[in-house]
Amino acid sequence: MNLINKPIDKLFIFIFLQKICFMKKLILPVLITLVTSLNAVAQHYAVIDTKYILSKMPEYNMADKKLQDLSTQWQKEIDDKQALLNQMYKDYDAEQFMLSDELKKKREDELFNKEKELRDLQKKRFGYEGDLFKERQSLVKPLQDKVYNAVQKIAVAHGYDFILDKSEGITVIFADPKLEKSDEVLRELGIKN
Repeated sequence: MNLINKPIDKLFIFIFLQKICFMKKLILPVLITLVTSLNAVAQHYAVIDTKYILSKMPEYNMADKKLQDLSTQWQKEIDDKQALLNQMYKDYDAEQFMLSDELKKKREDELFNKEKELRDLQKKRFGYEGDLFKERQSLVKPLQDKVYNAVQKIAVAHGYDFILDKSEGITVIFADPKLEKSDEVLRELGIKN
């Protein structure tokens, strides 16, 4: 006997297929709504511009000016020593034919020592962890920390999952202006724009 030909079985199969279609119609919108809501929750963020914020801070501008002045002063010191060394080389080139081997050796050693002094001074002033680096750390780092703390306070208060800095490092192709929170950070720091 053929089971599929029975009217009850046909009705059962028809109802079963209707339920599957109904479930597909129900599950798909529920899944889409769920995924959309998760994306909306995951995208709670803001955008700031730390260069803009720092440029509005009088303490930062004073620190930046001091760093520029120190850099100019130290570069002049190096340039003066370089000019003196260049003159020593010119003098040596002009006189070397009249000098004894012993005097030549003495002058060459002197030139070598002056060159080494110049390289050491450049490294001391502008090298990695040199005077300029240390000065920048002592003057600018506390101000950067102050901005970071204000940003963190705003992020917690507004429930931001993350905040992007568009000034350096991360390239932001487009940022909705309503997400820009730099002025809010300035207000948190007590700086009027």
